[in-house]
Amino acid sequence: MKTSRTYRLPAEWEPQSGVQLTWPHEATDWAPMLHEVTATYQAMASEIRKREPLLIVGPPTNDTWARDHGFICLQSADQNDECLLLDFKFNGWGEKFPAELDNAINRRLYDEGTVAGRYVSHLDFVLEGGSIESDGQGTIFTTTACLLAPHRNQPLTKEQIEQRLKDYLYTERVIWIDHGQLTGDDTDGHIDTLVRIAPNNTLLYIGCDDKDDEQYDGLRLMEEQLRTLTTMDGRHYRLMKLPMPRPIYDEERQRLPATYANFLVVNGAVLCPTYNQPDRDQQALHIIAEAFAGREVVGIDCRTLIRQHGSLHCCTMQFPPNVLKTI
Repeated sequence: MKTSRTYRLPAEWEPQSGVQLTWPHEATDWAPMLHEVTATYQAMASEIRKREPLLIVGPPTNDTWARDHGFICLQSADQNDECLLLDFKFNGWGEKFPAELDNAINRRLYDEGTVAGRYVSHLDFVLEGGSIESDGQGTIFTTTACLLAPHRNQPLTKEQIEQRLKDYLYTERVIWIDHGQLTGDDTDGHIDTLVRIAPNNTLLYIGCDDKDDEQYDGLRLMEEQLRTLTTMDGRHYRLMKLPMPRPIYDEERQRLPATYANFLVVNGAVLCPTYNQPDRDQQALHIIAEAFAGREVVGIDCRTLIRQHGSLHCCTMQFPPNVLKTI
């Protein structure tokens, strides 16, 4: 239930008090490639730590996807007031994978005094951080494919889920993206693999120009929908199309959901996934740099992360000011 004060979900490019990483270990699916993924996490940690505090969550955990089991933090209109630390249920993207240890992380961090704010339990509602994008001004983006997927919040209807999002996230409107999904995506179509919000009413989105690509039709329809969307004051969004990485496959020749949209914004920089495809990597970095003018853009090789169907944004969760306590 809302209080008398107004809260909002900040945009990711607003000031941060730190970033969370949930570290890989031998009891996770990273075990066969633990050395390689640890090196990737060290690279992420080094770049984050140059710019802001870093919280590392160690074992025991089921896995490492902090974006989806981490707190979703709301900031009060009076920025000196306490934040709301929203703890939603994480159930392994619709009960696909064990998640009971990951789902307990937030309460543990709060009880240990690692984070500051008012703890709010929404553990009766499944919501992953990667499934929502905020412009910080009252608009939330999400996808119908994910939030209406089986084993999340049935029997709630789309209208009921939207009302929960408005009530819990103190948002004025929800924009549902109805098309587009990456082959190999375990999340049922998280928005942070497809469409990201940038300053000045800009939408960065994944495009596909290869008509023979199995993802072409869905991404084309998504692009057409994006062209119809307007801001709350009726203006069309500035659209910037990111390239599609060339297909990357696992050992069983299953396509992996590589995407340049899964970047992380930190204080003064944007950390961007790369896939050892110099032409497309550089094209994506250039477009992201244009969207986030004035920030340093840093590429991080995510070929190991994508082997477990995730990337930079999936591995991280940022905190607004006054949340992460530092010594």
